[in-house]
Amino acid sequence: MSKVSTEQYKVQKQPYYEAVANEIELYEAAYAARMPMMLKGPTGCGKSRFVEYMAWKLGKPLITVACNEDMTASDLVGRFLLDKDGTKWQDGPLATAARIGAICYLDEVVEARQDTTVVIHPLTDHRRQLPLDKKGELIEAHADFQLVISYNPGYQSLMKDLKQSTKQRFGGLDFDYPEAKIETSIVSKEAGIDAATAEKLVQIAHRARNLKGHGLDEGISTRLLVYAGQLINKGIKPVAACQMTMVTPLTDDPDMRETLSAAVNTFFVD
Repeated sequence: MSKVSTEQYKVQKQPYYEAVANEIELYEAAYAARMPMMLKGPTGCGKSRFVEYMAWKLGKPLITVACNEDMTASDLVGRFLLDKDGTKWQDGPLATAARIGAICYLDEVVEARQDTTVVIHPLTDHRRQLPLDKKGELIEAHADFQLVISYNPGYQSLMKDLKQSTKQRFGGLDFDYPEAKIETSIVSKEAGIDAATAEKLVQIAHRARNLKGHGLDEGISTRLLVYAGQLINKGIKPVAACQMTMVTPLTDDPDMRETLSAAVNTFFVD
């Protein structure tokens, strides 16, 4: 089997990340102990960016998997493939990460089928092993390997939640939208807009987040605020930019759209 280069998985450029509390220090300690980590928080609040930043800061390769309901164990672990020379084994992202000592990030892990998430169990305890049953091989995880998962507790249900037997294999960090001052700084920096405009976007988001559970399934994410700011930076009028990124994607309900549009019009004039 050809040797996989770790360089292709390195985060080459420093990702922009604003610390909200002591999450950087806590994660560094968890990585030093090679503790599996679970990041919990709403959509678009910075979980994925945090993992990218920490991989860059630690100088470790990062392999990210966007989990979905059609994901099978073979998608994670690997499978035999047919080519002109016959069959050959192709490692999945989890197997590759375990071999080369990467941080393996399973994003929105509850979207994957429960029978799929079971395959991570031997990697998250003292064994640090990954059985490749179809190949008859047992991978001993590289000393630098770490498993990180994330999910959005707001979408939990009886059908879509991690089993306790899985949750108790991880240390956990809670993520949420940053406080207004930090979020304003993030939006201003990421979108390339002035702080005053960024602050208005953040205030609109805070009003919308108060509607979660009262007509909205999810509040306006920091990611959407950055999108709005980027459009404004490109010369789009603020009201139109907010409509496109902070109203239309969130809901199809006419009354809720009107409520969100009213919040936008409070801070911006068309």
